Amino acid sequence: MMRPPPAHGAGGGRIRVGCLSPYNAGVCGRFVSVASPELLAKRFHIDEVESDDLGARYNVAPRALIYGITQTGGVRTLESLRWGLVPFWAKELKVGDRMINARAETVDEKPAYRRAFKEKRCLVPATAFYEWQRVAGQKRKQPWLFRARHGEPMAFAGLWETWRDPETPDDEPLRSTVIVTTNANELMKPVHDRMPVILPESCWSEWLDPDRRDTEALKQLLVPSAEDVLEKHPVSTDVSNVRNQGPQLVEPVEVSDEPR
Repeated sequence: MMRPPPAHGAGGGRIRVGCLSPYNAGVCGRFVSVASPELLAKRFHIDEVESDDLGARYNVAPRALIYGITQTGGVRTLESLRWGLVPFWAKELKVGDRMINARAETVDEKPAYRRAFKEKRCLVPATAFYEWQRVAGQKRKQPWLFRARHGEPMAFAGLWETWRDPETPDDEPLRSTVIVTTNANELMKPVHDRMPVILPESCWSEWLDPDRRDTEALKQLLVPSAEDVLEKHPVSTDVSNVRNQGPQLVEPVEVSDEPR
């Protein structure tokens, strides 16, 4: 089973996870993952589970191991992927720190993503996700939690890649992923101008099938979710620190200026 090095860079240097803030981590820079592999297997019609149970996590940040759903030879697999895509041509692991989100508009053009977009698409299951809203006259930003109204884990559109460290080419390769983002829908717009692509179940098979390589048709799937798919509420600024965990992070709080 894949065991990527979440705490160390390719050169052996320590990665300071705490230095990642929600403001430089990207559009979709934090999310919630509390569903077990067993629940995900049922929800996403998984054929094989190759991931360990990563546990309930309420503040998942880039560089972490996350669940990814891939498909090869018609077999749908739940596995563990490093969040932050490392292109196959990268010389070092830290390249992935800049690859946590891929814009839907250019995902078929960027060198880091275009091969994966054609051949290595995945789903990233998430219970909820966070975005930060600017507060007029203040330096702080107000975090908001977005989750599916139906209460089930949602499916982010993702891409995955395999990378071998050129310094240790005989080691097991690293498998990593990036979350695709698109323009915000009306629910999201007061908080942020972009959002993760949330694929409905009717699109899962088409997105996962590596034999489907019509990039124009695939890009038609990368649209904002319908207005009634999500619900939102403000949460504590405690979530802004990646070291904070626990169910209290998803609880609603009172805010003075709620976006309409």
